[in-house]
Amino acid sequence: MFMYPKGEIAQPIKVAILGSTGSIGTQTLDVISSHPDKFKVVALAAGSNRKLLEEQIERFKPQMYCLVSDKLPGGLSGPEGMLEIAASPQVDLLVVATTGSAGWEPTIEGIRNGKIIALANKEALVMAGRIIVSEAHKHDAIVRPIDSEHSAIWQCLQGEGLGDSKLRRPEGVKRIILTASGGPFRDTPLEEMKQVTPSQALAHPNWRMGNKVTIDSATLMNKGLEVIEAHWLFDMPFEQLDVVIHPQSIVHSMVEFNDGSIKAQLGIPDMRVPIQYALCYPEHSYNSKLGYLDFTKSLELQFYPPDMARFPCLSLAIEAGKKGSTYPAVLSAADDEAVAAFLEGHIGFLDISCIVEEALAKHEAICKDEDIDLESIRQADRWARLFVKSFIKSMKGRSRIEV
Repeated sequence: MFMYPKGEIAQPIKVAILGSTGSIGTQTLDVISSHPDKFKVVALAAGSNRKLLEEQIERFKPQMYCLVSDKLPGGLSGPEGMLEIAASPQVDLLVVATTGSAGWEPTIEGIRNGKIIALANKEALVMAGRIIVSEAHKHDAIVRPIDSEHSAIWQCLQGEGLGDSKLRRPEGVKRIILTASGGPFRDTPLEEMKQVTPSQALAHPNWRMGNKVTIDSATLMNKGLEVIEAHWLFDMPFEQLDVVIHPQSIVHSMVEFNDGSIKAQLGIPDMRVPIQYALCYPEHSYNSKLGYLDFTKSLELQFYPPDMARFPCLSLAIEAGKKGSTYPAVLSAADDEAVAAFLEGHIGFLDISCIVEEALAKHEAICKDEDIDLESIRQADRWARLFVKSFIKSMKGRSRIEV
């Protein structure tokens, strides 16, 4: 399924960005602005940030633009607008940088219409991994990961039999090891975590990300979603996917081979690096805005296993991924609603995992894993959101967590 076009694409490559006003979207535009001869922005889409989208339209002058929550003069609107952009013949490369469940349908639409997909939206593969893999095979699609961890794994596997466009398990791999910073609370006493505020949870020590992803990083839900992504991207069994805490965020992931050797990808924690690689592949292009590791100074690298009692969302995500069917969709939607409620001050930080666990426990698979389709995913998504909203109301402002 990966990233290897059969022929050259004429430059400038015509790029569409879904989620252009978010963290990944704005950093993608920053990368593109450093390579004006290589890329032309032909379409932008945003959820609700009208002001910033208008500024981006003024600067980059795309032929198409969409504000999902409203309508700009001459523009598209609603989820249908994003689907129209994803299918447009004007687009060569589609950057899916939306958060939450808004990304999986445009991803599938882009695959079906022959676009190179630069994928930053985790929920696309989490909710619809089986469908995306099937469609990618059917349409011989090119999918390039933007997540730093999956970009690292991709780079480590180059030269290891992963050089065609067919998704298949790389030969000789014993396991894939995803690294996690542990977020801002990796050393915080559990009792104190009951009082964590949104502003504290949004203060990630290493990465600059959007609010949803930053909270997911603090709970390690983000890493659980990435494990599910890696399962689909690299056709690896969950039993061969491990997570380690690496506070420095210098090693972005590792691949261990059958002979005990390990490849690791290192670099500064800057999302523009994997974004640029997804856009510029196979080149590691120079960018004056990007920094470098300084090996003349002491460089400490720590690794240790995650504490599942501290990070229950990690194990919840992995178990949902193993169960398959509509459980990953419920996981994603329930987390989406719980994180939004936390950011709005309706629940506590530790309630997020409690709510997700409750939704997964109450859910009954809508279909067999091998029979999953788009409507089943939509149905599971709707059910989970309604369940979580009702469950939060039943909590009446009291935390359900006992530490």
